[in-house]
Amino acid sequence: MTSTGGFATSVQLATMQTSTIPGNHTIDWSSQARGGRDLATQLVLSVTLGLSAFISFCLLRPKWTELYAARRKRRNAASFLPELPDSLFGWIPVVYKITDDEVLESAGLDAYVLLSFFKFAMKFLSATFVLATLIIMPLHLKYAGRWGIPGWDNDDDDDRNDNDLALFTRALLAGDRDKTLKTDPTYLWIYVFFPYIFTGIAIYLLIQETNKIIRTRQKYLGSQTSTTDRTIRLSGVPPEMRSEERIQEIIEKLDIGKVEAVTLCRQWHELDLLMDERKKILKQLERAWTRHLGYKQRRRYNDTLPLIRASRPRSASILSEATTEHSQLLGSEDGRVRVSSVGNERPTTRIWYGPFNLRYKTVDSIDYFEEKLRRIDERIIAARQKDYPATDLAFVTMESISACQMVVQTIIDPNPRQLVATLAPAPADVVWENTYLPRSRRTTRSWLITVVISFLTIFWSVLLVPIASLLDLNTLHKAIPGLADLLAQNPIFASLVQTGLPTLTLSLLTVAVPYLYSWLSSYQGMTSRGDLELSVISKNFFFTFFNLFFLFTVLGSASSFYGIFQQLQNAFKDATTIAFALATSLEGLSRFYINLIILQGLGLFPFRLLEFGSVAMYPVHALHAKTPREYAELSTPPKFSYGFSIPQTIFIFMICVVYSVFPSSWLICFCGLVYFFLGHFIYKYQLLYAMDHQQHSTGRAWPMICSRIFMGLVVFQIAMIGVLALRRAITRSLLLVPLLAATVWFTYFFAHTYEPLMKFIALRSIDKDRADQSSDNNSGESLSSSLLLSPPSGLDRDSFPVLIGGREIGLRLKKYVNPNLTIPLDGAWIPRSDGSIVIRPSAFDDDANIVSV
Repeated sequence: MTSTGGFATSVQLATMQTSTIPGNHTIDWSSQARGGRDLATQLVLSVTLGLSAFISFCLLRPKWTELYAARRKRRNAASFLPELPDSLFGWIPVVYKITDDEVLESAGLDAYVLLSFFKFAMKFLSATFVLATLIIMPLHLKYAGRWGIPGWDNDDDDDRNDNDLALFTRALLAGDRDKTLKTDPTYLWIYVFFPYIFTGIAIYLLIQETNKIIRTRQKYLGSQTSTTDRTIRLSGVPPEMRSEERIQEIIEKLDIGKVEAVTLCRQWHELDLLMDERKKILKQLERAWTRHLGYKQRRRYNDTLPLIRASRPRSASILSEATTEHSQLLGSEDGRVRVSSVGNERPTTRIWYGPFNLRYKTVDSIDYFEEKLRRIDERIIAARQKDYPATDLAFVTMESISACQMVVQTIIDPNPRQLVATLAPAPADVVWENTYLPRSRRTTRSWLITVVISFLTIFWSVLLVPIASLLDLNTLHKAIPGLADLLAQNPIFASLVQTGLPTLTLSLLTVAVPYLYSWLSSYQGMTSRGDLELSVISKNFFFTFFNLFFLFTVLGSASSFYGIFQQLQNAFKDATTIAFALATSLEGLSRFYINLIILQGLGLFPFRLLEFGSVAMYPVHALHAKTPREYAELSTPPKFSYGFSIPQTIFIFMICVVYSVFPSSWLICFCGLVYFFLGHFIYKYQLLYAMDHQQHSTGRAWPMICSRIFMGLVVFQIAMIGVLALRRAITRSLLLVPLLAATVWFTYFFAHTYEPLMKFIALRSIDKDRADQSSDNNSGESLSSSLLLSPPSGLDRDSFPVLIGGREIGLRLKKYVNPNLTIPLDGAWIPRSDGSIVIRPSAFDDDANIVSV
């Protein structure tokens, strides 16, 4: 008997009742009641969580627009989206009716690709659900007596003798290959036919969706005239070529096109440190002004701060050069400029000086920090004029998109790793502090992070196996008999433990671990946030697939084994043993994965609407917010991370694919369909209205999604081969080998045929008229500092975000440049009695005009 059944007989007082259904199969009604109770418990728990979160969101959304409509209020690209009504459910049809073109225009290609994956999953699962309900389930019910509902079927195999299939696999894991398994009936042909059918449907829909994304991407990027689309990232520049003139000469000698501008990255680390120090001083100055004048945030219907840019005489901010540095910092009599005479006493600060800092003087805080700000501004202006050593990385902007596309697909230099041209990230995506890291250091960091990830994989394996083992009552009875007996006497509580704890533990891990992997990825030295996001997708999917699917499944759900570490060596002895264990464990894990999909879809997805993390942390941040700038930053939209969202959804899709022929296929596909339907709607709302996502990878996540889908198909086919081989249907299992080989071949074919179109822009897709017009406009402009920025329109990949008056304004960059070289050195935001904010100009700001923002 099964382990669960064996334990049940030791604690149940009632006699198990059985009945017969067609095909001479029996149903264990005791097991049915328990399994039905587990499923009902998970449904009630998930629906309660999800419905409470959804209703709470509908009630809070009109009141907390600064949080739940933050992106629409702060990003110009989202301002044209339809206004959502304040009614309880009236916003739902408005979001649902937003078209793909509007998504593309407002949120960009990355959001378009993510939502396209959800649409692909819904189409595939709709087809598999229909076939599973009309054909697969009736066949399983007729020939095997299986409904596919946890608890409604015996866990025994078709011969109903002590679960020969499970015993056979356990014998294999123990190293005993003498045990045999009886041949199963003819209906096992469904394990041959439907893998072909479902693989064909998946590939057809995938090609269809890929062609649609490629057409959209080529049209979208081909019609752009942005600096980003005309710029290449040139790495491996040798020392003798590290000058803008030399790089321009080399590129133009290729006779591909003219170079418009070259930005050679330099060692700007000193300037970065000065800018960081200036931010700290500015924060201290603003807090000093706020303590003096007082400030209380007022709710405004336009969700912006009324700003007035004030001017002041130069003599009021810069003290006499004859005054010593010591007196300028410690004195509080000269140069005092008050915005208002109304307020509290001016704050003071204690300054330590003299030998060993044993003496101190109490000075005016505002004067002190204004002087410090003036000095740091002087140092920054001087640092901006310095000539820094060049690095091996440069950004080269061509005059046309076609020239840029030809350069990045060309081998420029005959020496390996020298003058390697790749597509440049968007200006706002560049991580400038990593651009001046030597290539050797970036490579070393990458390898170190890989080693750490490998170590963590082993750590999660060691951590998860005992946890999973303790979540099974039979195993728990061996470890903690008292707790197991207590659970056995309380069926509902036991159902919560067996049903809720495993799925909740897994769900919490999928939420927490990605933050760790994202933090690790940030230390790899990648030069763009888009590349960093793709790296996070890869790492998190590896964690999800290996630890939460492969480990659980190959080891037979871990919780079914006591002393699992002694069997670990035998489990990985050869590929045959892994295939057998995979096939057996999948059937036993159907209940677990059904509960997981229900919890993720119905229970946890609605919590994403609430943005629970932002809501929970808002009071903490609000308590620390004192100045107008800090209050303005409170309403910054939370960041949407594709690296956190995509791996988990691919994992759920893979589960649905793998289970598409098993008895529970119809139920898992239905749960998966609900999951992706809700996910598509929730992510659509967040990407358009609520959350910010500034990184622009131009949809490069789609090839990664496709490769993981192919991986899921391969795992699905291996599992089906294992199922047939375990039942000694060797001929039928061999019939799936050509399908497996064809899928592997198509994976390579897809990578070489479709992926280049997801990376580059085809020359025929480039709008020549717009490109020529843009080239003519650019040729008439000099790239002086005053023309580096211009207002963008809509969603522009050249946009560089700047916070002005509580609203994020994107300034369009015309040249790749470190923002610390050009960003204005604005002064403090000072509150006034009428609630408006005065922006005090820097001591070096020549603008004497009053500007209302």
